[in-house]
This record gives sequence, structure tokens and C-alpha cells, in this order.
Amino acid sequence: MKKIYILLLLLISVITISVSCKKNETTITTPVATNPIFKFSPDSLKFTIAGGSCIVADSMNGSRWDATSDQTWCTLSVNSSTSASSQITVTATANPNVGVRTAKLMFVMDSKTVKYIYVSQAGRTTLYPSYNTTPIAPDATGMSSTAVQLAAKMGLGWNIGNTMEAPGGETGWGNPPITEDYIKFVKKSGFNAIRIPCAWYLHMDNKSTAHINTDWLNRVKQVVQYCVNNDMYVLLNIHWDGGWLEQNCTTAKKDSVNAMQKAFWEQIATTMRDFDEHLIFASANEPNVADATQMAVLLSYHQTFINAVRSTGGKNAYRTLVVQGPSTDMTTTNTLMNTLPTDAATNRMMLEIHNYTPFQFTALNGDASWGKMFYYWGSGHHSTIEPDRNATWGEESDQNTSFDYMKSKFIDKGIPVLMGEYGAYRRGGSANVPKDLATHNDAVDYWITYVTKQAIAHGVKPFWWDTGGILDRSNNTVKDQRSLDALIAGSK
Repeated sequence: MKKIYILLLLLISVITISVSCKKNETTITTPVATNPIFKFSPDSLKFTIAGGSCIVADSMNGSRWDATSDQTWCTLSVNSSTSASSQITVTATANPNVGVRTAKLMFVMDSKTVKYIYVSQAGRTTLYPSYNTTPIAPDATGMSSTAVQLAAKMGLGWNIGNTMEAPGGETGWGNPPITEDYIKFVKKSGFNAIRIPCAWYLHMDNKSTAHINTDWLNRVKQVVQYCVNNDMYVLLNIHWDGGWLEQNCTTAKKDSVNAMQKAFWEQIATTMRDFDEHLIFASANEPNVADATQMAVLLSYHQTFINAVRSTGGKNAYRTLVVQGPSTDMTTTNTLMNTLPTDAATNRMMLEIHNYTPFQFTALNGDASWGKMFYYWGSGHHSTIEPDRNATWGEESDQNTSFDYMKSKFIDKGIPVLMGEYGAYRRGGSANVPKDLATHNDAVDYWITYVTKQAIAHGVKPFWWDTGGILDRSNNTVKDQRSLDALIAGSK
């Protein structure tokens, strides 16, 4: 019994110690971490090409956030906040570019938690915006003549050279501004058609959109009006213009040039749309083309021109349009231009070539590595005093052959041909003075009369290239009566 009692005391003691140890045990508690909350809705944005604004809602459990945009065209209404929830307005400007553009908005909470909103915006699918914004229904009023009938109404043509195509503007190459009195003087001098070589690339006020300065469009329109007021037929083109088209008849440049051709002609055609058939548009000037590949590219430029003009409607749906042969050379045109662009209008297309053959006689102003100047040209007009300056090619038979090409390939098939530029100019002054000056001057007269007469005989419509050498534009007087007389003689 005593033994049992002792055991019982021991057991109670053990239990007491165990309970005591339990009470003295230290418990270590680890704090539960609070997860950062930083959310946006929506977390990506898409804008149309026109731009606009979108609302983004945010929530956070931090003390502050700060935000930045990596693109200036995409902005936020606020760039920081200490609110647990807020709204941000994201604004995108209109996209003037081709293709989609993107921006990234970065939000940083308490200098460590980063979130992004990704922004995209649609862009143009073409290089430049469409300028055919006000097309109208076709209007045949005053547009009854076919290209053949219109050509029959044209007599001698005249170029207002070195003026509207001059870099720096109308007076950039020293000629005075065109006046209606000058147009009247040209008509009085024996011409009823005027070609206006014109620059447009040099008059863009926004190159990224190929937008032509409105003041320039209106000035060109005013000059056209001078001509129409006086019953003159007007040929308005895109001239050299820095060579953006003429020097780029290549597959590499095809798309970009076509885009500019479309943009320019939509603007030109819309501005000039109300003129009647007295106004004719010409696609280009002297496109540099030497082979079939380049010819195919040039045809695409002409097709773009035709499509752009026709798309504007009104009288442009019936307007006669002019396309240029390769390099505007008659022989090259005969060889390479075997097809023409298509046209929704029937019988409203003309072809343009130029004639400075042989260039060594007509305009070369100094001996070149490839050939010397000719001072004497044509039967009965060679010099015995200076025989090394007689023409050795490009004389009457060559002229006749070239005009025959144009007649058989185009004119006889209902495609009128314009000789949009031609001319031969006298040497003299302090340099390049022919030793047999009388024979030289007679040869120039002979070339002018012969080429004008042969062109007309073959059905080709001639436009003399003048920069102020025959008719003085400052006082509307004749400066070179011999050349004018030779022109008039050739038209008889």
C-alpha cells in the first residue's frame, strides 16, 4: 500500500512539471505579408487613325503611383496619384503615318511595382492620304470633243518655260509673273495653245502627306483661267519638279512614286475640275526610260494619273489626258511604247513627244566629250568655211522617219500626238560664235520652219519651247522676229 502511494505521488509530480513547462513556453509569431495590389482596366488600348481619348481605371494599395509615356503623340491626363482608385484619360493624336504605331505607358507604384499599358493606333494603308475627298457626278458640259477633235482645233502651241516650274516660285529663274496681257500677246503672235510646265513637289507645305500649298494651286488656276478667258487651249503638267518621277522610273521606286502621283493629281484635278475641254492634263514631262522594264514602270505612273483624274468626277470624267513616251523621244517611243494605259473615258487620250534633234545643233552650248556643237543643219545650209560644225545626223530624213513612226503607230490609230517641246536656238554673243554666222542663222530658220511644217503635215501638234527669248514678257514685244517668222512660216 505504501509503495502504491509513493508511485502515485511521483506520477502527480511529473504531470505538474509537464504543465508547468507548457505554461513557460515562448511562441514566435511571423507577420503575414500584404500582397501589392496595382491594377488597370483595360490594360491595353487601341485607337483609330483619327485618334481620340480612352478612360483607364486603376486601383492600388500603395501610397502613390507615377506614370510616363514613351511617345509624345500619346499622353495621359495625370501623371501621378495617391488615391486608392482613380481614372486616367489617355489621348492619342491623329496618325499621319503609314502603318500601325505603338506607345508604352509605364506606371510605377511606390518606386518598385511596375505595370505597363500598351497602346496601338492604326495608320494609313497608303503612303499619303486620299485627296479625292469631294468626288462629284460626271459632267459632260463643255466636254464634247474627243481627243482627235480637240487636236484638230489646235494650231501652233507655245511653252511658258522657266516660270511655273522654276525652283523658288514663278519668278525663281528671272522671268516676271505671268499676266493676262502676256497671254493675249502670245495669242496675237500666232498661237492658240499654251503649255504650262509646272512644279508641284517644290510647293508642298507638308511633305509627309504630299499636300500642295493652296495658294500655289490657286495661282496656277488663275494662270489657266487667263488662257481659257482668251480661248486658248491649255496643257498643264507635272514638269521636272526635282526629278521625283522623271529620274525614278524603276521598280525600286515604283510604289512611292505612284503614291505621290496619285496624291498630286487628286489635288490638281479637284482644283481645276470646273474648266471645260480647253484644259488638258499631262502626266509628266520627260520620263527617263531606256528599256522595257522601265517602260512598264512608266505605264504604271500614267495609269495612276488617269485613275486619279477620272476619280474626281465632274468634267474630269471626260477631260482629254496626255501621256508621255519614254524619254519623250520619238524613236524610243516607237520601240518601247507598245501599249497604252486603260481609260474609262473613250477616245480621250493623247501622246506627247519632244524634239531637239540633233541636240548638238538645237541647244548644246559647248563641246561635250560625246560630241561637238553643230552650227549648220539641213540641205543647202552646211558651211564650207567651218565644215567640222556641219550636222552629221538628225537632218531632214531622220526627222521625216521619226514623224512617220508617230503617224503610223499612234495618229493613224486615233491617238493624237503633241510635240510638247521643240526648238533650235541661235549661237552668238561672247562665246560659241559661228564663223559663218549668216549660214548659221539661215540654218536655224530652216530647222524651225522645216520641223514645224513636217510635224503638222504628219498630224503632230507643235509647242515651241520659249523661256523669254522670242517674246519679251516684261513689255510684251517681239525680241526675235526671225524665229517667230520661221515658226509662222512652218505653220502655213
